[in-house]
Amino acid sequence: MDPTQQVRRIVIAGGGTAGWMAAAALARSLGKTHDIKLVESDEIGTVGVGEATIPSLVNFHRLLGIDEREFMAATSATFKLGISFESWRERGMDYIHSFGMTGTDHWTAGFQHFWMKGRERGLASDYGDYCLEHLAARENRFGHLKDDSLGYAYHLDASAYARYLRRFAEHFGAQRIEAKIATVDKHADGSGVAALVLDSGTRIEGDLFIDCTGFRSLLLGGAMGIEYEDWSEWLFNDGAFAVQTNSVGPAVPYTRSIAHDWGWQWGIPLQHRVGNGVVFASRYVDPDAARAALLANIEGEALTEPRLIRFTPGQRKRLWAGNVVGLGLASGFLEPIESTSIHLIQRGIVRLLQTFPSAGIAQSDVDEYNAQAAEDIATIRDFIILHYKVTDRRDTPYWQDAATMEVPASLRHRIELFRETGRVFRQQNELFAENSWIQVMLGQGILPQRHHPSADLMGDAELRGFLDGIRERVRRTAALMPAHGEYVRRWAPAKA
Repeated sequence: MDPTQQVRRIVIAGGGTAGWMAAAALARSLGKTHDIKLVESDEIGTVGVGEATIPSLVNFHRLLGIDEREFMAATSATFKLGISFESWRERGMDYIHSFGMTGTDHWTAGFQHFWMKGRERGLASDYGDYCLEHLAARENRFGHLKDDSLGYAYHLDASAYARYLRRFAEHFGAQRIEAKIATVDKHADGSGVAALVLDSGTRIEGDLFIDCTGFRSLLLGGAMGIEYEDWSEWLFNDGAFAVQTNSVGPAVPYTRSIAHDWGWQWGIPLQHRVGNGVVFASRYVDPDAARAALLANIEGEALTEPRLIRFTPGQRKRLWAGNVVGLGLASGFLEPIESTSIHLIQRGIVRLLQTFPSAGIAQSDVDEYNAQAAEDIATIRDFIILHYKVTDRRDTPYWQDAATMEVPASLRHRIELFRETGRVFRQQNELFAENSWIQVMLGQGILPQRHHPSADLMGDAELRGFLDGIRERVRRTAALMPAHGEYVRRWAPAKA
């Protein structure tokens, strides 16, 4: 492979959410000057359980110029303000990890320090009372704000989303090829992929290949031989069942995450149905028992048969090798507890566009891409491990082992820092903000041992006024929002 070869032919192997997100973004940005082909087969199914998203998708759509109402109507989407974690800290104890900011920070210390001081003095209520997204989620309300300051995401039909993005991508010049990939031809020197050979014998040559072939990882893992880094020592879950049910009530503006004795169950409300599933660890429960538990704990009639998805939590050691970039499941998989799968696809696409090798693939770009991707996934991995490590549950072997396992040093430092000082520091480009770490650590049972001295400078009257003022503004704004279901019906009713 000639590293000075100009990149004009982009070939995307595989469709689904990853493939069509890539095609949509590349066609929107480069469709006038580049040849973009996507190869997929209708006979090969997609995993498609990732129906919950995070706020970064709102920004992605804005970059592409996607109309929110049109997209939501096409995908039966609802709004999402956070995740309700049920029985994670202790059986029967729930908390919400919401989007947005909580309270108002001081330049020397975060709001949590003033809240802790108020709690100590009997002046503060629940931490979530000072966050608009948190309160709106609890009260099942939603509404766009004039200043566009509300942090929100979507629940969406993943299959419909792929179809919607296909139409979008084809409008901007992407070409879909219906076929199965039979083999992958490499360059003679082994440095990259030369072509996809289809089941018809046709060769699809390209300069840059994007692997969206799911867990098979035909290009990145197969042809390029990039090893997989297994994170099962920290993330025990290795299987999932997914099932769809009809809706039996108004859609709530949050994802439900319900802890079981050996994993957890999700509930994702769309306009026309509810996505349900369990994620489980097969060393602690028989898959048949996990399937039975799922069916015993759903509301409404099951519209599909539960299907089993097997996975190994982890990541390819490199996401860009030669002229192959892996996206989605082809690059790795972290369980859907914080709805990060679509975000990681999006980040990979944006990073590729930022380093796009029009004049030829430079190893320095490849190295930078891989370094940034590794840093991204490591911090997200740590945040997910946090949910299992920090818990008061000791009622089953699964939770006992999770609470007592050794965790990465990077996560251990964050936990100890918050436990001892109430402080949270994050790197500039980390996905999860300080407020996310605070909400989960408080929700899972960590109450810091001390607060920042800035909070001691306020007397009772001043501190009460500070806290009450924030809480009242949040309450007033939330009270003006309509019911979530009513707002969705007015804003973007699903197409029949």
